[in-house]
Amino acid sequence: MFTCNVLPGIHLRIFEDRDAGPLFAACDANREHLRRFLPWVGHTRSSADCAAFISTVLDQFANNLGFHAGIWSQDQIIGAAGMHPIDWPNSNVSLGYWIAEPWQGKGIITQCVKLLTSHCFATLGLQRVEIRCSTDNRRSQAVPERLGFRYEGTLRAAQKLPNGFTDIRVYSRLRTDES
Repeated sequence: MFTCNVLPGIHLRIFEDRDAGPLFAACDANREHLRRFLPWVGHTRSSADCAAFISTVLDQFANNLGFHAGIWSQDQIIGAAGMHPIDWPNSNVSLGYWIAEPWQGKGIITQCVKLLTSHCFATLGLQRVEIRCSTDNRRSQAVPERLGFRYEGTLRAAQKLPNGFTDIRVYSRLRTDES
């Protein structure tokens, strides 16, 4: 299974069935923080919901459509980063990520996205990596901006959140952009 050191004491590890409980605990502990920008949080009500998610993403991995990994500090899950299913015919993928509120601002997500992007280009040979985030989520926007992704535009009212619809900023990076 995929494991990668991110920063000292922090690593990415592909989700396994045994992670449902810790994943739910991390989501539940950060529910108010996460629900402002992530529509799936309201539907994650138990470790069974996380087990179903993990089953889905393990199938995704088994079918060569990318993976989702927990971000771990020692034996504690502090976030997640991964790929929405790879679009092989068009050679592109969209990345998603979140981190527990106490771990924000430490460069962890930026480093995770940098590693995932490199993996998408160097290992998987993809042409395009995309990141989408709410126009209200400045911290999330800063990640692709720091990593040299190009802002492509805004999708109006593209995502429904608990407080209504939000506009989504779209960023991309192409393999030819790699230096």
